[in-house]
Amino acid sequence: MNLSSWRQSLFELWHRPPSGYRPGWTLGQVRRDLQGLDFSPHSTVMGTFRCPQSGLEFTLVERPQAQFLMHIVVCEWCLRVPSDRPGQARIVLRHTGAIRRQGVAARLVAGEPAEWQPLLHSLCNDPRLLGELLPLDFKRLELRRDEQGWQVRLEHFGASEVVNRLPGFRRYIRLSVEQRAALLGSFTQLYALLREF
Repeated sequence: MNLSSWRQSLFELWHRPPSGYRPGWTLGQVRRDLQGLDFSPHSTVMGTFRCPQSGLEFTLVERPQAQFLMHIVVCEWCLRVPSDRPGQARIVLRHTGAIRRQGVAARLVAGEPAEWQPLLHSLCNDPRLLGELLPLDFKRLELRRDEQGWQVRLEHFGASEVVNRLPGFRRYIRLSVEQRAALLGSFTQLYALLREF
């Protein structure tokens, strides 16, 4: 076995789906949680949701994550916001507060600080956006800016599946009514805000 075939085998082993992963099952559960939204499938593990009232459109992709004797299937939510302005940036958002959520912190990971300072200020201080983001239970929320515009990428604590092999169990953590409202409200406010930048 030469070095390149050894690397290829290692890559395939590392990136293969975990044992017991059912592609598309978690996405089907999320579709139930998001009843009333239009859905267009792209593949077994990916589809686009559209809100008929607001026209808001976002994509959802299953992401299986293997761990010792278990795996988690999280969903990555992606909202695209078109923009004609040039510039690249990557911003990470997180909740602040040790015990209770007190606000939102925005950190510029890539980009020119002076160029994006007004956006960072708005992300942390816009009252309508904070009203939606503070109750939202997210693990990761990232804003990326490229030639096509903005991409909002979010991983929620809910809308995910936990599968354990020892002891054997499966559990879907549903997206509650409150979290659904906070998620759609956050996307709506982020879309409106990012269109200005």
